[in-house]
Amino acid sequence: MSEPQKLPIGIQEFENVRREGYLYVDKTKYLTELIDKGQAYFLSRPRRFGKSLTLSTFDAIFSGKRELFEGLAAEEYFGRPGYEPGPVIRLDMSQVSSSGGRDVMFSNMMRVLEYGAERYDIKLRGNYPNEAFGALMADICNLRGPVAVLVDEYDKPYLDLTRDPEEADRARAILRDLYIQIKASGRYVKFVFITGISKFSKMGVFSGMNNLNDISMDEAYAAMLGYTEEELVSNFSPHIEAMAQGMGITNEELLERIRLYYDGFSFDGDVRLYNPFSTLCFLQKRVFRNYWFESGTPSYLARYMKDRRLTVEQFRGMNVSADFAYAPGAIETASPESFLYQSGYLTLRSGTIDDYSLDYPNQEVLNAMSKLLIANILGDTEVSRASASSLFDGLVYGDAEAVIEEFNRLFASIPYDDYSQAARAASRRGGERMDAGEWLYRSTLLAYLRGSGVKVEGEVHTHRGRADMVVTHKGRVWVFELKISREGDDAAELADAALKQIKDLGYADRYDGAKLIGMAIDDAKRGVTEYRAA
Repeated sequence: MSEPQKLPIGIQEFENVRREGYLYVDKTKYLTELIDKGQAYFLSRPRRFGKSLTLSTFDAIFSGKRELFEGLAAEEYFGRPGYEPGPVIRLDMSQVSSSGGRDVMFSNMMRVLEYGAERYDIKLRGNYPNEAFGALMADICNLRGPVAVLVDEYDKPYLDLTRDPEEADRARAILRDLYIQIKASGRYVKFVFITGISKFSKMGVFSGMNNLNDISMDEAYAAMLGYTEEELVSNFSPHIEAMAQGMGITNEELLERIRLYYDGFSFDGDVRLYNPFSTLCFLQKRVFRNYWFESGTPSYLARYMKDRRLTVEQFRGMNVSADFAYAPGAIETASPESFLYQSGYLTLRSGTIDDYSLDYPNQEVLNAMSKLLIANILGDTEVSRASASSLFDGLVYGDAEAVIEEFNRLFASIPYDDYSQAARAASRRGGERMDAGEWLYRSTLLAYLRGSGVKVEGEVHTHRGRADMVVTHKGRVWVFELKISREGDDAAELADAALKQIKDLGYADRYDGAKLIGMAIDDAKRGVTEYRAA
């Protein structure tokens, strides 16, 4: 077994990765192909997905740092007839703060442009960012030849203001004035590559740049960022082998676990990708955690879901049109499914020329989103922890009464308005398959259990039907069936019928010693009023 290479966690400069001996998954074939085929590109990907490293690699190619590409696909590019290194302008817009208003944003943008000028010992000219940017491209071209322009996180200053539409519009206008200079200075520019998280602000920010080729959902570049399973196995096998040995399991068993937790991102509905940040963190720390989700600040996401009273389950398997991610307007007014896809919390699961199906990429994102939703419902962290602790005890010791008590505590924490709005969403999403109320209660329970760290599956198919929920915790399996009790219904009879359904249709036949629970949930009282256990 060969010695594992160092893992490049948080290292975004290609030169550092190569010179300091970090592991690099070769993506350079895509970069030279893009250079060969066109001139101006746009690519959106979620945060922490390798956008900055990609721009840094482009920089090294255009700057002529041939020694960094030894053994990589792009090595041949430097030996082509007529190849000459040229100047590069890299704008890292993540360094631009917009929260302090127009003057702060201008100051930050001028500082970013000064970095580009200092690289070629040029004095920055112009009093405003757009003027300075146009002059910078012209001055560098006159000194060194046509320039490659690389813009990272183009939408960061705008996305920081999505809760303040007026300020967001101002930021978008400022950015538009800056980026329009790229097209206006076309005679000085030989290549453009722009990255960001969202497509929505692209509509307003790049309204004057109709020459950008958006490759965000192109099949040919679906695997350009992130790791395919083939890349994971071929590049990280020493890490995987060492970890599997330490855990006393086979490589395939470990891969199956990693696949469940970190695989599943797709940008064309076909190619599946491992989240690079989470994968690297896991291989180093050797503990399954929500690394990607925890690496950002999901406070805006929490507010977003709470303000719109969204459930987790309503997006699973949702069908959307093929152009759903190109919806006009701004990200703050976009549909929830479009916003969540742009942010990386939903991904394409299948697709045709006309439409796609959406889902959460993997267990990491699904669990984290569930945890976020439950934190919104239960509020206080200590309350959430106490509830989870009681739930764990009930599941471990087979105490059905304790489990039902925690379910009712959860239901009692949901405001009435949340019920009504979520029920409408549920009827649109799941009403064709089941009662909207049942869908709402079940989806809330699934989020609660996942968010508490409990393994749970919904609508588990058997040879004779579908169990509402199957919970596995500390070696004990619970099978739940839900019935909704409304005015005039006999809740006791419904609970009896739910338990009988589990038995008659063999929902628990595949599990040894499973605990069976039939529940009747009173839709008026918002809680479980009767249950039967076996």
